[in-house]
This record gives sequence, C-alpha cells and structure tokens, in this order.
Amino acid sequence: MNGEPGNKPIHYQSISEMQRAFGLPQPLHPLISLLDYSKVQITSEMLAATFAMGFYNITYNESAGCRMRYGHTTYDFNEGGMFFTSPGQPLAGFQSPDSSSGFTLLVHPDFLRHYPLDATIKTYGFFSYSVAESLHLSEKEKTIITAIAKNLGDELETAIDTISQDILITQVELLLNYSHRFYKRQFITRKTVHNALLEKLDLLLHTYLNDETALMNGLPTVQFLADKLNVSPRYLGDMLRTLTGHNTQQHIHYNLIEKAKEILTISDLTVGEIAYQLGFEHPQSFSKLFKSKTNMTPLEFRATYN
Repeated sequence: MNGEPGNKPIHYQSISEMQRAFGLPQPLHPLISLLDYSKVQITSEMLAATFAMGFYNITYNESAGCRMRYGHTTYDFNEGGMFFTSPGQPLAGFQSPDSSSGFTLLVHPDFLRHYPLDATIKTYGFFSYSVAESLHLSEKEKTIITAIAKNLGDELETAIDTISQDILITQVELLLNYSHRFYKRQFITRKTVHNALLEKLDLLLHTYLNDETALMNGLPTVQFLADKLNVSPRYLGDMLRTLTGHNTQQHIHYNLIEKAKEILTISDLTVGEIAYQLGFEHPQSFSKLFKSKTNMTPLEFRATYN
C-alpha cells in the first residue's frame, strides 16, 4: 500500500477496523474513539497510504512541520492546526514529528442517531473545508479545545451506563460549537488575507463577465470560482459571509446585476441579448433574477435612465 496520487484509497468502514490496521489499541467504544497523542504514537508510516473513513474525523495537531496531502496537492503547516473531515473524504500522506502532541477524535454517524446532532453536524461548514484551511488556535483556544478532549477521554474510560452517550454527545457538540466560534475569529483576525482573496474573487468575476467567457461558458459557478482561487467552495462561502454578509452565490448574483445595470444604461442591446452575454440560457431567468434584486424589470430599469 502506498499513498501515491491515482491509487485507489483504502476505505475503513468502522473505527475498530482502522485502528487495527494502524496497529493501535482497540477503541473503548465501537462508535467513538479519542486517540490522545500523549498515550498513542501516530507515525507518518501509519498514515502514508491514501485512505477514506466512514466516520467523522476531528484532529488537532500541535506540532509545526506537519504535512498532509488532500487530493493531489500536499500542504505544509508552519504551525499546528485543527482540521475536520466528513465520512468518505480521501486523505493521504499525513506527516508530522513522532513526538507531536494533540488528538484525533473519530465519531461514527451511527453514534449520533436519534440525537439532534445527527442533523446539525451537517451544518458545520468546516467539515467540507480542505486541510489547507485548517483552524489555527490561540493559546487560550488550545486550552479550551484540549480540556474538552480530556473530558471526552475521561468519559470514554468510565464504565458505560445509560447516561454515557448523552454526556459524550454533549461534549462533541461543545467541541464543534467552539470550533465554529474560533473559525469565525480566524476569518476576522486574518482579514487582510481574506480581503485579498475577496479582491481576487471580484477581479475574477469582472474578467469573466467582461471578456465573453460568460457568453461562451454560461453563468459562473461557485465551484469554478473556488477552483480558480484554490479554496474549497464551503470555505469561500463562509469567508464571504463573514466579510460581506452574503454567500458566494449571492455575491455572484450581485456582480451579475451590477454588470446588467451597466449594459442596460450604456447600450441598446435587447434584454435577451444581455441575458445571453451574461451567461443565462433563458432571458426569462435573467429577467426574474433582475426583478428579484431590484424590484424592477430590466426594461423598467432602463427607462429610468432615458
């Protein structure tokens, strides 16, 4: 087994199966496991193969010099980070010093059945972020996250009773909510970086709508823009919401309408011609979007300038 791009990933459907394959002790609970790096050693050799897990993964690695391949790209971290993956996400080539500190929490979807978290966990966008978009914690934040991990570990080592699952679910949800808060903080504290990303996005949209790319290829999509900016679609949307209050699709619509207004005021093109120029397949779709954003039809808007 090796982790070279193009190799079919190994799929681990159960936590026990994966820990057995890595030569780790069997989990204390079949559906949830905490791997505390101060108690178990996770080496680069263990994680060299491309693999996918049938469960949620929450990893915090405090060491610098970590590397992870996501897809066909290898990312380096100058500081430790926290990252999240959802079931089925392929990962490979995780490398870090063997003395690294941190933890990995594995939660099987079946553990969440009949709890509200079964539905709400899907709303945490960071499970769709790439590893390159990991969460970097302040010292205070590290203390909070590691304390929750300790609570999880202590509870897993306690004899299982009728309340055990409720307590564990509560701690997992607390960990996710704090992670959500800290990501919000990261969007703000790294505002300079994200403002630069926003500028690139706006330039990309401006070029797309002005050089006939839209006419040839249709409307710009969220996936297209994210790929061009080398970020995941969910990360791009969450970043935009923090900076502008709008998601990526809304940002695309805003730019489309602004360009449409410009064309309507400086040209004699018909509504249909403008629609096709902007990438719409049907003029009716363009007119409907325009009215929903401006409370006027394209022709009514043009009339205000004549």
